[in-house]
Amino acid sequence: MMAENMKRNSVFFDAKDYELLQVINRYVKADCGGQPSAVPKMFTLLHPHGIKEMAVSQELRIALSVVHLLNSLEIGMAGDRILALQSLHDEVLYSAATSFRRNTGRVLIQIMKELIRSCGDEKAQLRLAHDFRQTASGRPRIVRKMLRRYALLEMPEDWSQLAFDHHVHDANTKGRKTATHLVMDAWIKGIRVLNVVYYNFITSSAVWELLQAAEIMGIEVRVGIEFMAQFRGRFVQFIWEPKGFAGSLDMQNFLEENSTKQLMRVGREASQYHQRFVISLLEHYNAELRFEIGEEYGVSLEPIPEKDLLAFVGAGQTSKSHLAELIYRQIRQNFRENMEFFQKEYLTSDLEARKRLLTFVHKVNNLTSDEVVDYWLGPDKNPEMHKQYLHLADPDIPELMKLSPRVLLEWLVSVRSFCNITLNLTRLNVADVLELLYTCEGMITHLELFNLKNYMDGALSNLEEINALQRAINDGSVVALKRIIREQLKSCPHIVDEQPDRCELFTEILRNIPKFQSYYKTKGLRDHIGSDSTSRSSRQQGMGFVFPETIPGSTYRLFHKSDGFRRVLPIRHDVMFRETYLPKRYQPLGIPLTRLIRKLPGLHNYAKYRDKKWIVDEKTATVTKENGNIATLGGLRRDTPLDFNLTQAGRKKAGLPGLFYWNTSLKNFLKVLVGFLCAVFTFQFTQSWWFLAWFGPIIWFAITGYRNILQATLGGGGIRRTPLLRWSAYLSWSRLCDSLLYTGLSVPLLEFGVRWFMLGKALKLDPVENQLIFYTLLSLVNGVYIAAHNVYRGLPKAAVIGNIFRSFLAIPVSLAYSWTAFEILSLSGFTEFVPLLYQGAAVISKLASDSVAAVVEGLADKSMFQKNRDWDYMAKFNRVFNCFSQLEVLLPEDDVLELLRTPKLFYEKTDAAIEELGKVLIVNALDLLYFWMYQPRARSTLTRMLHDMSPEELEIFAYSQMVLTRIQEVSQLFVNGLVGRNFARALAFYLNKHEEYLRDMGELTGCVLLSESEI
Repeated sequence: MMAENMKRNSVFFDAKDYELLQVINRYVKADCGGQPSAVPKMFTLLHPHGIKEMAVSQELRIALSVVHLLNSLEIGMAGDRILALQSLHDEVLYSAATSFRRNTGRVLIQIMKELIRSCGDEKAQLRLAHDFRQTASGRPRIVRKMLRRYALLEMPEDWSQLAFDHHVHDANTKGRKTATHLVMDAWIKGIRVLNVVYYNFITSSAVWELLQAAEIMGIEVRVGIEFMAQFRGRFVQFIWEPKGFAGSLDMQNFLEENSTKQLMRVGREASQYHQRFVISLLEHYNAELRFEIGEEYGVSLEPIPEKDLLAFVGAGQTSKSHLAELIYRQIRQNFRENMEFFQKEYLTSDLEARKRLLTFVHKVNNLTSDEVVDYWLGPDKNPEMHKQYLHLADPDIPELMKLSPRVLLEWLVSVRSFCNITLNLTRLNVADVLELLYTCEGMITHLELFNLKNYMDGALSNLEEINALQRAINDGSVVALKRIIREQLKSCPHIVDEQPDRCELFTEILRNIPKFQSYYKTKGLRDHIGSDSTSRSSRQQGMGFVFPETIPGSTYRLFHKSDGFRRVLPIRHDVMFRETYLPKRYQPLGIPLTRLIRKLPGLHNYAKYRDKKWIVDEKTATVTKENGNIATLGGLRRDTPLDFNLTQAGRKKAGLPGLFYWNTSLKNFLKVLVGFLCAVFTFQFTQSWWFLAWFGPIIWFAITGYRNILQATLGGGGIRRTPLLRWSAYLSWSRLCDSLLYTGLSVPLLEFGVRWFMLGKALKLDPVENQLIFYTLLSLVNGVYIAAHNVYRGLPKAAVIGNIFRSFLAIPVSLAYSWTAFEILSLSGFTEFVPLLYQGAAVISKLASDSVAAVVEGLADKSMFQKNRDWDYMAKFNRVFNCFSQLEVLLPEDDVLELLRTPKLFYEKTDAAIEELGKVLIVNALDLLYFWMYQPRARSTLTRMLHDMSPEELEIFAYSQMVLTRIQEVSQLFVNGLVGRNFARALAFYLNKHEEYLRDMGELTGCVLLSESEI
């Protein structure tokens, strides 16, 4: 049954949850493996706050971007994945109307991934759809709840965290994920630096996709290629990272150089040699191992054809991990298919047979693909294949794998001298590392000091000794370095039979310590820390590491909980925090007055941008026996246990959804009702004056409602807001209902607790003679209450502090209101008005507090809208000027600015590239038109930004908008699906408003954009 046929529940979920689910499931086949059409390029260039808001909702746009991304796994669809990723990134970052936008965006993508992967489980999908829509509000408390649910750490919104992984794999080697998926998941985790490692060679297409995806998501990606060299009877691994490229195109050109092509050619031979080794393991599995495995786990396994393995590998490099994954899936699938048979056998068998069956159940549920690699595909079960593969004298061994470390590294440095070369420390001891560092003469720039996969496999048993050598080199300590070398010399007699030249080598090093130190005198011997993640392992924490002190304090405290989910590494680095202040280009008060303000105490950084950055000293790595200051970002991942409940007993029925999944309208009604009832009962109990007893709750709620309206209107533009939007467009009804709930709960505190009990019954203060004490206490208690529920709701510290500050501002306003009420009652002829002032003191204090709040929070909303418009306009300006630059290159003999003044001449150009850029100009202009007409604070923001432009930039911007006069071309774009099928409203908006917009732009820029001949 599809989601559109689901019966809607009036208590749980919203109508928009069902609508979202219906549309998503139309784009995915029943088995969730359908292939949707590619994302149109022009659609990805439309801004999330632009004209496509008129055609497609934000939730649906994000959903479709994830659908396109997750269903574009086939080889050759890298371009589609990049377009989908660009669209997705823009949607989740720019659409979030919140200061919590990065964390909100991370959770939104994660929820949508889960929603699409849950296709077929309608109840789970419905909950996820509701989660998605609630999270899209950007409310910190909900976002943090979802971060915890999906085991994601909260990251600072300025994106200053030190989060990295120096060794991961994508689907082009042995990983599960394409480069685009890998980068997206790295961003979701909060990783900022990523080293993607390939084996022996890399293709130009893989580099292009990886670097394009990284540029979109703002992640620094480094490409490394791992090579093997022969060293003392075994292989050692080096990771070569060529550096210094201006972008993906520059690196692609590097891969086309003859020296690089030669290196990649011999690298392919090494990978093909390894593939033959894996094929031999497959043949042994088909001939013998599958029967042993079947007996061990109670299953019957069919042979795996070689073509199935190669198809599973896809664009990657065939590895034992791929074969192990296939075998693992085969075992689980076989067990799942025979579930009904196992259940019948269990119910009809004797006790011994039941125990045997339960043993199989336990083994299968605890089996991992890592265990298949280590045990069933390891040297113990396949001795001949491993012996042949590791035999250095094998005549079939590729030329690349015959090289010594020094020869290999000299080759790599000759291909690209500006590079990093990292030594993998797997199963190496300090003597090996000392020898390699010295004989390679400083070409080794990094040690892979910690590899999570190898550490979990027990292959890094000498880290402390190797780290001591590294620190001796980096500290420039002759004493420490000499002591280490002498210790190795003392052990030489024990190994002289196997390695007779090593004593002589160490003696040479001892006599040439200054020479050895000179190799690392400038940059030192740095380190890399990687997970070696392939997204296949269930034995390690997965991709990503972080320095906990660089993330928010509430998240940092999670690492002190010993829940076993995340791991703190035994590595410590020195980290430093740096703040840089840069003057703003635009000074709103003028340069002379700004300089004067900066001379005042505490205001020396007025009107400056603050850039915060954490810096890690790579030369201070220390291996510790206790926990260090680096932790994993992820936790252990296990596949969902199969349903092996053979007795049918104890199966739990899915319970009703919790309060979080109640219908939003119902929840809002209940919030208002609870708040109002609190106010009614309180006023009925405390008031002897009939007017306040009956109308006090209404007045109290009216004050709050009007404050929210005034605040929203002021934040959205006030009297000078865009004429196309009414005040209600700026108002969040959920936010208003929350406000009414909390204001209702404040009535018992302020009216009963403070005014009636403390001031009236306990202290018995006169409201006229002690007005200052009266209103000070009411305001302060109200401020503490507001701050407390702000903390509970997870609002930023600035909002909490601001609400406390507003309480102090409310004191003089309360006194002014009280004095005004006193004068009005006096002039009205009341003789006993003091009791009335006393009974209305809480209402007066409330009115004063909300009056201040309307202004203070309205200005805060204004600041948020302005910040959003800054982001919007900067993104569009970059595209406008970039498009203009491309036109200048394509039309070297034409005056591009003159062509833009006369769009008719521009569109007479028949070149395909120019035609494409013409469409881009239209897309940019349509979004800028929508900003101006619909987005809050767009007009003031654009006016300010245009004031800050040079005359040339003003002309480029102004005349690029002239493409809107080409009604036929613009209309054709809409008809061709620019914003989808529902384009009628957007097209009508363009036709009705583009002339008014061009006149406005002409007045702002001083350019004539719309003559009578163009109307």
